[in-house]
Amino acid sequence: MLNEYTLIEKEEVANLVFPQEEVLKKEKEKDLLINELSRAIALGNLEHHKVKIYFEDDQGKKMVHTTIWGLTDKSVVLKQNVIIPIRRINNIIL
Repeated sequence: MLNEYTLIEKEEVANLVFPQEEVLKKEKEKDLLINELSRAIALGNLEHHKVKIYFEDDQGKKMVHTTIWGLTDKSVVLKQNVIIPIRRINNIIL
């Protein structure tokens, strides 16, 4: 399943369009994602650890390998204030 994603550079994320729909439908999946994002932000801040973020924009499935710099209740913040809405993230791999 994860090999269906196109690898892009983090700088390209700023140019993407994100629909309003949630990609994860089950609350349990959303809760697990939030927990993993919290772990990823800690690893990013402490060790500059990169993660793979699997998400969807309006054109299809994408993946970016980067450090997460910040986390809000609605978004993941990458370097240079590049934003990925949490509602569009399918999975992350630490």
